[in-house]
Amino acid sequence: MNVAFIPVRGGSKSIPLKNIKEIHGRPLVYWAAAAACDCRYIDKVFIATDDIRIKSCVEKFCAEDPERFRKASVADRSPETADDTASTESAMIEFAKKHRFDNIVLIQATSPLITGADLDNGFSTFGAPGTDSVLSAVPQKRFIWNIDDDGNAAPENYDVYNRPRRQDFEEYYVENGAFYITSRKALLDTGNRLSGNIRLSLMSEDTYYEIDEPSDWTVTEALMAKRDAVPEKTGDDGGNSGRGGIKYKMLLTDCDGVLTDGGMYYSEKGDELKKFNTKDGVAFRLCRENGIITGVITGEDVALNKRRCEKLKIDVLAPGCTDKAACINRLCATYKIRPDEVVYIGDDIGDIEALGIAGLGCCPSDAAVPAKKAAGYIAKAKGGEGVVREIVDMILSKDARQK
Repeated sequence: MNVAFIPVRGGSKSIPLKNIKEIHGRPLVYWAAAAACDCRYIDKVFIATDDIRIKSCVEKFCAEDPERFRKASVADRSPETADDTASTESAMIEFAKKHRFDNIVLIQATSPLITGADLDNGFSTFGAPGTDSVLSAVPQKRFIWNIDDDGNAAPENYDVYNRPRRQDFEEYYVENGAFYITSRKALLDTGNRLSGNIRLSLMSEDTYYEIDEPSDWTVTEALMAKRDAVPEKTGDDGGNSGRGGIKYKMLLTDCDGVLTDGGMYYSEKGDELKKFNTKDGVAFRLCRENGIITGVITGEDVALNKRRCEKLKIDVLAPGCTDKAACINRLCATYKIRPDEVVYIGDDIGDIEALGIAGLGCCPSDAAVPAKKAAGYIAKAKGGEGVVREIVDMILSKDARQK
């Protein structure tokens, strides 16, 4: 059993009773509890508090929406684990000694931009072989400087005489404090929220902010308003379209069996070869011109795919991917779009879940039967014969925008 643990105390000094102070129309703790309840991997959600006012607030919003918060309940937290000097681990350990479960995700109420999709992705990462703990992080591309003992500053990740463009930086990752996943056993054995082999689960760059000070509150509330803003009508489809009147904002595809015919070709020297279709190259250009983000999600991790994606100026390449649905959720969080604004193209059983969560799941005509059953659109073209071009032409057409 997987449980969510959300510790909230009444003794916040910088923002008094911040955990039940309204942000974006709801108490702060509401957003973490809602995300936990929306996560398909979480069985029970515990909001642990020492304060009767917080308990009453939580019980109130749970009662107002019993279906959404059916997993949620309030757990007692001792005063000793809720004072200014107590660690979060002390509250987690106190909880773990009183409850039986397999795995626990610590969710911080101070990260209200968290979503169920973020937690889904976190548990998908936690399920990877050899993983003991997971923490959420945000990708960053920034110019980092250090100061030595004499007060002299020096760049850590670039050459001042060869200043790179920001987009050319290798990403680094910053802990955003939103959530941490570990097993009950590891928590009790180590006394720590993280141990063993640790992996990252990436979230949107907006979630960099944690609410600790009043200025954090202002920024975060603005980001929440931006995230949930209703888009203005920009096309002729009744106001349901995205950029340029197009409903879909991201197009993702598998590689082998979609961009290629699925065949494996080898030269006399043993080099692996693949046959791509130039029509699909035009399709990716049309997406770019219409503001649609493009990406390739593939179980393979080979240089050949990377070179092809670079040539076609595809925005995202996710190689070696074993959970494509989780990857879609992560990309949606990164680019601040919804899964129903995604087109996904796949051809086999490894694509079924991704085809199901995307707004439009598509297959080539020669896809495996289970994939066809999961898809909402089956192309006339076979894999490697311009499938992506056919689908892009369809979603860019006036008729598609009016659906």
